[in-house]
Amino acid sequence: MTALPATLPGYDTAMMAARGAPEAKAPGKTAESAKEFEAMFLSEMLNHMFSGLEVDPMFGGGHGEEMFRSMMVQEYGRIMAGGRNGIGIADEVQKMMLQMQQDTTGGEKP
Repeated sequence: MTALPATLPGYDTAMMAARGAPEAKAPGKTAESAKEFEAMFLSEMLNHMFSGLEVDPMFGGGHGEEMFRSMMVQEYGRIMAGGRNGIGIADEVQKMMLQMQQDTTGGEKP
C-alpha cells in the first residue's frame, strides 16, 4: 500500500498567487509563494522517485515507514527549495507571477 502524498500548506498560497490574489501583491509574499511552489514541485518529483522503493524487511520501519514517507519527501522538497537558490524554479515562477500581476493591474508589458 502506498501512502498518498499530502498537499503542502503553501500549495494554496502558490495557486492564489498565480491567479493574482490580492494578498500576493507584496514582493515578499510573491517570493515566498514562488519558493513554496518550488518545494511542492520538488516534493512531487521526489515522491515518484521514492514510490518504487520497498521498505527494508530486516531493518526498515515496516508499515510506519511507508505511512510517514510522504512527510519525509515533503521535507526533502522544502530543504532543496530552501537552499541558496533552490534549483531555479522559484525565480522563474516569481518573474511570471509579477508579470501576471502587472498585466492584471494595467501595467505596461515588458
